[in-house]
Amino acid sequence: MARIRFHFASLTLDAELLDTPTAKAIAAALPITASVLTWGDEVYFEIPVQAKREKDARAVITPGEIAYWPEGPAIAIGFGRTPISRGDETRLASPCNVFARALGDVKTLAAVTAGTQVKVYAASRRQ
Repeated sequence: MARIRFHFASLTLDAELLDTPTAKAIAAALPITASVLTWGDEVYFEIPVQAKREKDARAVITPGEIAYWPEGPAIAIGFGRTPISRGDETRLASPCNVFARALGDVKTLAAVTAGTQVKVYAASRRQ
């Protein structure tokens, strides 16, 4: 499957797209530039993609799973607890479509602050 790259100021995160309608819609909209917001141990940002909630959408994700939040519409990358987490889970605001898996350590996103610009674009497997 295709790869995408998230470039946040001083760090990058590559991810592999899953074979889902949401992943295809996001890939078709690239490149995307946005301003990041944070919510606990989550970074998210609005994107110009409209996709419906998929049947397997969920609010609790595993760090490393990258999600699309239909109500945003936004990409949400959780890497730890959010204000509504129970225990050590990573709980997003509402059910989201998981569309990609990070190829690096998402915990590095703890260094990203609100207002940081992010660029999302197609990444070559050789990069």
